[in-house]
Amino acid sequence: MEKTTIGIIDDHKIVRQGLKELLEKISNYTITAEFDNGADFLAALPLESPPDLFILDYSMPGMNGIEVLKALEEIEGEYKVLLLTQHFDEQIIDAAYHHGARGFLHKNCTAHDLKFAIDNIVKIGYNNVSEILKRMRNYDESPSKDAKSQILLSDRELKFLKLVCDERELTYDQMADSMGLSVKSIESYRTALFERFGIKSKVGLVLFSFKYQITPPFI
Repeated sequence: MEKTTIGIIDDHKIVRQGLKELLEKISNYTITAEFDNGADFLAALPLESPPDLFILDYSMPGMNGIEVLKALEEIEGEYKVLLLTQHFDEQIIDAAYHHGARGFLHKNCTAHDLKFAIDNIVKIGYNNVSEILKRMRNYDESPSKDAKSQILLSDRELKFLKLVCDERELTYDQMADSMGLSVKSIESYRTALFERFGIKSKVGLVLFSFKYQITPPFI
């Protein structure tokens, strides 16, 4: 079985060591990158061989986790991030998802919760899209009528976007089966939307669709 590679960004060495030992014990994970603050992590980008996933601590000196996520939005490339924090604050959670986090976990989570989130993010692209959808329905940033009218999608692009936002958390293979297309065709729709609207991730597609109200429950 191929190992899942993980990077850890946390300012406490003992926490990084403990997390590393836990991860390597509970599954086929290997830690390939460690950073003790967000600035060092960002300065190292782009990485020649980026891990499949980064676990990012929210509370760090210099830059907190949300500030790191915001900076990542301006960097070319896709870095999957699971935000881990001891602060269960609604504003932090909303900001994390809004700025591209693939998942959010409290530090009191179990090893099972951590493994479940990591596997979902690596295999599907995000952990718990239902939570993202629920929060985005309450996201108060309505576009102007003129801006919304400029979002022109083909029938198949719209169907693909609806499947991305489906609460069943479909994989690309499942989307392809649903649309009667190849996975390669599905990936071409994803790439086209990414390039046309400056989107960088599946979560970004969900945010985009809800911002412009072009998928259920808006239509």
